[in-house]
Amino acid sequence: MESGFLTFILTFSFAVYSSRTDITDWDDVVVAREGMPATLVCADQTARGAVTINWKVRSLGTDEWRLVLSASEKTEFSGGASKPSMRFTDHNFKDTGNFSLSFQPSVDDSGLYSCLIEQQERKQRERFILLAVLTVSVIPAPPVPQNSTLRLIARVTPNSVSAKIRWVAPGVISMKSEKKTNVGTVTKLPQIQTSDSGSYVCMVQAWGNSRSTLFAFNVDVTVNADKVATFTNITHVKTTQYSSRLVLGCLYTERSQARMAVWKHHNTSRQLPMSSNGPGSISTTLHLPITRDTAGNYTCSLQLKNGQVVRVTQAVTVPPEESVTPSLLPSLSALLLLVPLVAAAVGVLLWRQKHISDHGIEQSLSVQSCEAENIYEDPRDRQAAPQGSVYMDLKPRGEDDVYKELERYELCQS
Repeated sequence: MESGFLTFILTFSFAVYSSRTDITDWDDVVVAREGMPATLVCADQTARGAVTINWKVRSLGTDEWRLVLSASEKTEFSGGASKPSMRFTDHNFKDTGNFSLSFQPSVDDSGLYSCLIEQQERKQRERFILLAVLTVSVIPAPPVPQNSTLRLIARVTPNSVSAKIRWVAPGVISMKSEKKTNVGTVTKLPQIQTSDSGSYVCMVQAWGNSRSTLFAFNVDVTVNADKVATFTNITHVKTTQYSSRLVLGCLYTERSQARMAVWKHHNTSRQLPMSSNGPGSISTTLHLPITRDTAGNYTCSLQLKNGQVVRVTQAVTVPPEESVTPSLLPSLSALLLLVPLVAAAVGVLLWRQKHISDHGIEQSLSVQSCEAENIYEDPRDRQAAPQGSVYMDLKPRGEDDVYKELERYELCQS
C-alpha cells in the first residue's frame, strides 16, 4: 500500500513539473564553488507532520525535469539526478519545516532546482532556485614560486547567469581584472613575493528576481621563497626564409618578466642587426645565400628581472650544394675529363716511340748483320756464284732458325 501510494505521489509530481517548463524566473540565485558544500534553502514553518518533499532539477536550455530526492515522513527515495553527497539538511524536517538540500556540486550540476512541498496530497508551496557553479583556478598552483606571475581565474556556469566577478587582494585591495570569453575573469600579479601570501577573495554578484546577491569565496595563496620561478619553457625561435634573406625570430611569453633580449653570434666580433615587431619578440636578419662567415650558432639571450638568463640557440649551416664555389665547377669537370685523354695520348706517344725505337734497332742490327760475314756460307762460293743466283750453306739448329734466317736474308736484299 505504501509503495503504491509513493508511486502515485511521484507520478503526480512529475505531471506538475512537466506543466511548468515555461519557467523563466526564479525565487533565488545561489552561487556555489565547485567541490565545496552548498545548500539550497527551502523551508516552510507551516508545513509539518504528514508532508512530502520533492527536489528536482532542470538544466538550462532543456525542458526535462529530473528527480533528485523525494521523501515523506515514512520513506525517502533518490532519483536518477541524485549525487552521493545529496541529502536533506535536516532529516527531522516533518517537525522543523526545514526542507533544504545540501551537496557538493560540480559544473554539471548547475541549473534550475525546484522544491515542491505537499501536504495531504495537495501542493503547499513550490520554490525555484537557480544554482550557478563557480570554478576557480590558481596558476601556478600553490605554493607559488617567488618572482613568478600569479594568475587568478574565476568563471561562473552557466554563462547565461547574470553575474559580475572581481578580485580583492589581502588588505582589501581591489585588483584590476579582465573578462575573457570562454576563459573567465582573470587578474594578474607579476613578480609575486612572500609578502603577497594570504587570502584572496573572489567576489561574485549575481542577479535574480530583480535583486542581486553578493557571494564571497576565499582563495588561499602561499609563496615559496625557496622555489624561484624558471622560464626555460618562456622562449622559442621561429625561422622564416624569403628569397633573399633569412629571419630568425625570438619569441617569449613572459614579457612582464623580461628586462632585455638580444641576439648573438658565436663569433662575438660580429654585430647583428636586430628589430622587434612588438613586445615579446626580437629578430635578426641574415642575407642569402649563407656563407661560411654567416653560418654558425645564433643565440637569443633573454635576461629576466630576477637576474635569471634564458638562452635558446639556432644553428645556421651552409647548404651542401653550395659548399663548393660555383666558379670552380666547370674547370674541375674539364680537368676530370682531360685526365683520361691525356693519359691515352701519352700512352700512344710512348707506344709509338717505343715502336719506332724498336724498329730502328732492328733495322740497324739487320744492316749490320747484312754487312757482316754470313757464318753459314763458304767464302769460296761467294766469288764463284753467278749474278742473280744465291747459294747459302745453311746449317740450321732447328725449324725456327730456318725461317729466321730466310726473313733476314730477304730484308738484306731489299
